[in-house]
Amino acid sequence: MAPEGVGPMATCHVVAMPYPGRGHINPMMNLCKLLASRSGHILVSFVVTEEWLGFIGSDTKPDNIRFRTIPNVLPSELVRAADMVGFVEAAMTKMEEPFELLLDRLETPASIIVADSFLNWAVEIGNRRNIPVASLWPMPASVFSILYHFDLLVQNGHFPVELSERGEERADYIPGLSPIRLADLPTIFHMKGHQLLYKAVNQISNVTKAQYLLFSSIFELEAQVIDALKPKFPFPIYSFGPLIPYFNLEHPIPHTIASQTDHDYLKWLDSQPQNSVLYVSLGSFLSISSAQMDEIVAGLRDSGVRCLWVTRDKASRLKEACGSSGMVVHWCDQLKVLCHSSVGGFWTHCGWNSTMEGVFAGVPFLTLPLLMDQTPISKFIVEDWKIGWKVKKDGEMDKLVTREEITELVQTFMNSENPERKDMMKRAREIREICRQAIEKGGSSESNLDTFVNDISK
Repeated sequence: MAPEGVGPMATCHVVAMPYPGRGHINPMMNLCKLLASRSGHILVSFVVTEEWLGFIGSDTKPDNIRFRTIPNVLPSELVRAADMVGFVEAAMTKMEEPFELLLDRLETPASIIVADSFLNWAVEIGNRRNIPVASLWPMPASVFSILYHFDLLVQNGHFPVELSERGEERADYIPGLSPIRLADLPTIFHMKGHQLLYKAVNQISNVTKAQYLLFSSIFELEAQVIDALKPKFPFPIYSFGPLIPYFNLEHPIPHTIASQTDHDYLKWLDSQPQNSVLYVSLGSFLSISSAQMDEIVAGLRDSGVRCLWVTRDKASRLKEACGSSGMVVHWCDQLKVLCHSSVGGFWTHCGWNSTMEGVFAGVPFLTLPLLMDQTPISKFIVEDWKIGWKVKKDGEMDKLVTREEITELVQTFMNSENPERKDMMKRAREIREICRQAIEKGGSSESNLDTFVNDISK
C-alpha cells in the first residue's frame, strides 16, 4: 500500500541512500526531486540518519518524496571533522544493518535503490535482494576515473610519490582525462598511510556490481572521460548534472537557517553595480589556518572590492573584512546569489556542488582548494575550462598567501577593464550556455533523466 497522500498511482518506489554529508545529500535530493517531478508514479523514500533529519527535515519537498530514518549509528558531524577516517569507516560498516532492516519495514517494496557510491554495501544488499542499484557519484566523473585507473598510476611509477620532489610531473595516460599534475590529484593520494585512498579505490571497484552508474556532472564538460568509461561497464552510465536546485530559482524555497536579516543580502545586492561583488564562501574556519584567514580578511579589506561573505562562523573579523563595502551572512541562497547581476566573481574552496552552481551562473572563479576532490576541481576550472585563477600558485600549497598578494589578486580579478578577466567572462558565459542547454528539453541531462525513468519504471 502506498503511503498516505501519494495515492495508489505510485508504481515505482525509489529508495535513496545518500552518504551522510552535505556535499552528498544535496545532489542526491536534487536528483530525487527531478525524478519525482517526472511522474506521479514515482515514490521516493529518502533515507537519512536521525541527526540529519534534524538538519533537513523541515526543508520543502514534493509530496512523493518521504523521509525515512535510520538510527544515529555514526559519530556526530562535529566528530566527523576531527576524524574523517573514523567517520568513513563507520559509514561503511555501521549503516548497512539498519538500512536493510528499514527495507523490511517499507509499506511498498523498493523498485530500485539509488545509493551514494561511497556506500558500497548498498550494492551488496541490492544484489542479495534482487533489487537493482544505481550508484550515484557526487563528484566529477574525472575523479571517478582517476580512482578507477589507480593501477595505471602505480604502473607508471606515480604512486606512491614524494610530492615535494615530483609534484609537477603530469599523469597523461588516464583515458579521456587531460594531463594532470601529481600535486593536483585528490588529496587522499597525498595523505600519510593512504587509508582513505585504499577505501575509495575499493568502493570504486564495487560499483561494477551495480546496475547503473550515475554522475552529477554535465556530460559536455566531461564528455571524453565519460565516453572512455562507458565501454568498461556492462550497464548504462547516465549524467544528470548539474544536480543543483536550479528549479528553485523562480520559486525559492524557504530555508530553516535563513532569517529576515539574512534576506537583507538580496536587497544589498540589488543596490550594487553590475558584476562588482565578489562572493566568498570558503567553508568553515576549521578548513583554513587562522594565520591564512587573517591574511584573507586583511587582503579583502585593503582591496576595496565589494564582497558578500557567507560563513557559519560568527567571528567579527569577517565583518571587519567587508567593512562598509560588503556584507557577512550566516546563510544565503547561494545559487540565487551567484546568478544575481551584481555578482562578478566567486572565491570558492572548490566543492563540486558549489562549482556547478558557479558554472550555471556563468561567473569566473578564484580557487582555494582545501581537500579531497577540490584540488583536481581547481585544476579543471583554471586549466581546462579557463574560467578562473588559483589563489595559491602551483607548488606553493603550503605557503601563506600574504594580504598584499590577496589585495593585488582580488583587485586585478575584479577589474572589468582587465583583458584576462574579459576572456574569463566570455568563456564563463560560453560554459554557462553549455550547462543551460544540458537541462533544457532535448539536452543531455534531460534526455538521460527521461531514459533512466523509463528504465526504472518498467
